[in-house]
Amino acid sequence: MTPSAEHEPQSAAWYDDDIERVIITDTQIRERTAELAEKIDADYADSDGLLLVGLFKGAVMFMADLARAISIPLELDFMDLSSYGSATTSSGVVRVLKDLETDITGRDILVVEDIVDSGLTLTWLLKYLPTRGPKSVEVISMVRKPKAMDAGISVKYLGFDVPDEFVVGYGMDFAERYRELPFIGVLKPSVYGSA
Repeated sequence: MTPSAEHEPQSAAWYDDDIERVIITDTQIRERTAELAEKIDADYADSDGLLLVGLFKGAVMFMADLARAISIPLELDFMDLSSYGSATTSSGVVRVLKDLETDITGRDILVVEDIVDSGLTLTWLLKYLPTRGPKSVEVISMVRKPKAMDAGISVKYLGFDVPDEFVVGYGMDFAERYRELPFIGVLKPSVYGSA
């Protein structure tokens, strides 16, 4: 028999010492995802085949919640891309590590991102996908950083704008950790500063 939770000692979550502050709560994420799904339902009501294309591991949480919130028929697929170059300089060369399995000819494509930061890879993708004959290609992102706005990256559906800080949670990570957190928070510089 399991003891009652009220009699168990309260312990801090494993990540409490790493998160400086929560900037978007799980409730805010759920509410905004529902609002975005309503807009997508209306915009694609006449579509004969909406395809959500998730980018990287980070998009999984948002894409799963979004797909469940959308009420029109849709399909899911994923892409994984890699940019060559050093950590400080981008060569502008993108390599496709995992391509789409779906034929996108004549399809409405909605690229799902967890975060749009510099937008370099997304810019490449928005030039590449139209060469494969889709009906339309748009972007939805849970969060966007200021650099993406400066770069003029077109995000049709946006959850939230966030400050230029190191954010984690809800799919976003540091060294593959924190993706599973239900909120989006700012990581303490002491955690990633020595990386």
